[in-house]
Amino acid sequence: MSGLSVLAVDDEAPALDELTFLLENSALVSSVRSARSATDALHYMHDERYDVVLLDIAMPGLDGLELARVLARFAHPPAIIFVTAHEQHALEAFEVGGMGYLLKPVTHERLVTTLRRVVSRPADDSPHGGSLETIPVEIGTLTRILARDDVSWVESAGDYVRLHLREGGKHLVRMSISLLEEKWSDHGFARIHRSYLVALRDIRELRTSEGHMVVRVGNYDLPVSRRHSKELRDRLVRHARRDSP
Repeated sequence: MSGLSVLAVDDEAPALDELTFLLENSALVSSVRSARSATDALHYMHDERYDVVLLDIAMPGLDGLELARVLARFAHPPAIIFVTAHEQHALEAFEVGGMGYLLKPVTHERLVTTLRRVVSRPADDSPHGGSLETIPVEIGTLTRILARDDVSWVESAGDYVRLHLREGGKHLVRMSISLLEEKWSDHGFARIHRSYLVALRDIRELRTSEGHMVVRVGNYDLPVSRRHSKELRDRLVRHARRDSP
C-alpha cells in the first residue's frame, strides 16, 4: 500500500481541522477528505472508496457508532478508527469493528501508531471481522487498549474471558473464548482446553503429570485436554521450526 486514503468525520470544525492537519502531515497518508456529518460522509463514500474513516462518536443526527454499523455492511468496508473525547464508548466501538480508539486531543504519535496497524493488516483481514489485534479494557474510569501481543494466555469465565498479560496483569472482558480462538489461532494462539487459550511463544514446557498433559505458561501450570493434546504438540513443533534460525 503506497498510502492511505482517509476520510475524517467530526461535526466540530476546530477538531476536524486539527485532525486533517495531522493526517496531511503523515507519510502514511496519500489523500485526506473531511466531512462535518455522517450524512456528508456517506455521500462522499458513494463517490469514492476510502481505506480508513476516522470517526467522531458524538455527532448530531446519525452518530459515529451508527455510521460504523452502516459501513460494516459495505461490500468493501473501510477500517474504522474512532476519535472521541469520551472514554465510555470504547467497548461499544470495539463491538462495531473499530480498529482504533483515540482520545482527543490526538497526538501525532498515537495517530501514526494506529494508522500503522491499518497498513500492516493483511489484505484479507476485514476491519469488521478481523483478527482483533486490539481489545479495549476498562480500568476504573480509564480505557486501556491492549494489543494481542500483550496477552500471554486467556481464561474462560462464563460470558467473559480473563486476559492474562505477559507483564503479569489481568483484565476481565465480556467476550467468548471461542471468538478469540477463531480470531487469534492464525496469530500464534492455541486452544489447549475448553477453558484456556495460550500464546505458543509463552509456553515454557510441556509435560505429563499423573497421566495428564500440562503446559507451563509464565508461572502457571495449565491443563491440556486429551482432544487438544495432539494438535498442541504438532503446533509447538511447527512453531519451533518456524522460529529456528
